Amino acid sequence: MTDKNDRTLTSSGFYVSQEAPIHAENPIATPSSPAPDILRCAYMELVVTDLAASREFYVDVLGLYVTAEDDESVYLRSTEEFIHHNLVLRKGTVAAVAAFSYRVRTPEDLDRAVAFYTELGCEVRREPGGFTQGIGDSVRVVDPLGFPYEFFHDVQHVERLSWRYDLHTPGELVRLDHFNQVTPDVPRAVKFMQDLGFRVTEDIQDDAGTVYAAWMRRKPTVHDTAMTGGDGPRMHHVAFSTHEKHNILAICDKLGALRRSDCIERGPGRHGVSNAFYLYLRDPDGHRVEIYTQDYYTGDPDNPVVTWDVHDNQRRDWWGNPVVPSWYTEASLVLDLDGDPQPVVARTDDSEMEVTVGADGFSYTRKDDDGGVQGFKLGATL
Repeated sequence: MTDKNDRTLTSSGFYVSQEAPIHAENPIATPSSPAPDILRCAYMELVVTDLAASREFYVDVLGLYVTAEDDESVYLRSTEEFIHHNLVLRKGTVAAVAAFSYRVRTPEDLDRAVAFYTELGCEVRREPGGFTQGIGDSVRVVDPLGFPYEFFHDVQHVERLSWRYDLHTPGELVRLDHFNQVTPDVPRAVKFMQDLGFRVTEDIQDDAGTVYAAWMRRKPTVHDTAMTGGDGPRMHHVAFSTHEKHNILAICDKLGALRRSDCIERGPGRHGVSNAFYLYLRDPDGHRVEIYTQDYYTGDPDNPVVTWDVHDNQRRDWWGNPVVPSWYTEASLVLDLDGDPQPVVARTDDSEMEVTVGADGFSYTRKDDDGGVQGFKLGATL
């Protein structure tokens, strides 16, 4: 929990500070080996149970571009991408995430990844020919939090389609923006990601010191991944960006026209956290996909960290709209390196849903001069 004396209350109602300390009671030891230099989130490998249905959703409905495909896999990319893919759909029996994949700066960073995770006692596998089509020498690990990660540098370049306006749709997805991971102990996860060189940009806390979520980045945007408190390890969502919010509205209109509005789980709306316009969808297997736009630059070394009160009902939706319970409770399984689902560990810290939406929970819109709240919304109104 950040000391309130070190935080500044903004005119928008949240606090900012310099790199907000989030203290882990059970931290993962920091390796003596240097961490790999991570550039950005690059792609996700999703296991889907009906490859044809998933292809239809991501290609025909959302408009991602097919780089390659066969009977077992479909490789997809967004408009501005020049590497082989941002998303792999792989046919399997259990819907899950096989890899959160990051690109690193140099080939030597793969050696650093091996040393870093080996020192931690993690399972590490290296494949000089790559684990997926279009990706070269790669390292896959299961990290101490239970998540399957991949690191790579060498990649097959493909045509960037930014200039192919004849192919673009009204809801054009232009880049992969971030992952969101569900983990029982957010401070422990934050500390470990900081050891990998990630910086906190925003977080949600309460006056008792409980940390409910944290947004962390390597590229100069709000996040490459977020750590969300809940039963885990699981994948909350994978997010693709559009250029403007009207692109998101076009996706909603298209889903309505196709009589697929049941794919829309939450939104459209604007987040308080990240300030981004959002839409949450569920694919045919229930994997959650966010469509996201208009967050902000975070690349300066003294970028201020935003801290939100968990009871501020504008943290998750700037307009104060309630969050549907499935958004808090449902997420995708993740796999180990042999393709088996990782066991899910229950969160023991307070649940964000229970403290803000449950029978005794509440969220406020405004605080008065005496520290009381005004304009609060009872969770029972959901």
